[in-house]
Amino acid sequence: MAKSLHTLKGPVEVNSVGLILPHEHLFTDLRGPHLPDYAQAEPSDVVRVVQPYLEEAFVAGVTALVECSTMGVGRNVEVLQSLADITPIHIIAPTGVYRDAYIPASLRETSEHVLTDLWINELTKGIEQTTLCAGFIKLAMSDDGPTALEIRNLKAAVRASLETGAVIASHTIGGKVARKEMDVLEKAGLDLRRFIWVHAQTEPDLSILLEAARRGAYLELDSVGAPYQSQKELLELAFGLIEAGFVEQLLLSHDAGWYSPGSPNGFPEGGYRGYTALVEHFISALLKYGVTEEQLHLITVNNPAKAFTF
Repeated sequence: MAKSLHTLKGPVEVNSVGLILPHEHLFTDLRGPHLPDYAQAEPSDVVRVVQPYLEEAFVAGVTALVECSTMGVGRNVEVLQSLADITPIHIIAPTGVYRDAYIPASLRETSEHVLTDLWINELTKGIEQTTLCAGFIKLAMSDDGPTALEIRNLKAAVRASLETGAVIASHTIGGKVARKEMDVLEKAGLDLRRFIWVHAQTEPDLSILLEAARRGAYLELDSVGAPYQSQKELLELAFGLIEAGFVEQLLLSHDAGWYSPGSPNGFPEGGYRGYTALVEHFISALLKYGVTEEQLHLITVNNPAKAFTF
């Protein structure tokens, strides 16, 4: 069987895709799942706002985009399907759940085994009574985590990953939390080559990132083009990982977007940030650092394809 990505257009052979953005957002609700109108919006309103940014990304060469807004921060399958219908970009949607403070009440008392079954079902049969399958498991750790509920989530994710082959990607701020998280994952039986440390750029100590890479994890630097992130520091961090021999474990993305229900016209605070800075600016800057075209192909095409492949 050919290796494939699970996208909202169905299974897509890995060899048919090019540049993949491994961490972006299309529709996100950070107000929390306790609100009665949480994660609700008219799909046509979302399409009207988001479509121009997807068109720009496609023209820039983006062939697939990983949507990282999971349960707890606004996953809306109807909205995502509407966006998938109007773009040639393949959209990969998550199963999983966000960090402790955002876990919906319906999942707070759920057992590890029931959670595992839910995520396996979403990865193999469909999300929320649809036939649209999730393409990876997305989790998140509290800044001082992992909490007891987050450890439950990690263990359930390992079971689901071992059953399906899906990669686990986790919002993790700083090396202290990442070390604890990786310890839990390994103890539960996960090969860390199926783990993505999301927001790895939040750890300033390169030696800690190298330690995680030696353990097998993917290191995702996902603030390309962000106004809050020094792009020079991000370039130096990426180059440091490449120079140390971990080019095959490096992922780059924007953590950009996103339509925000509850905000005027759906625009998030600070405005909607698009998905082209990597192609338009960051890649050329890496070339000036001495990174080769072959290495850039690994980072932007091969690495995310390998990470998200079933």
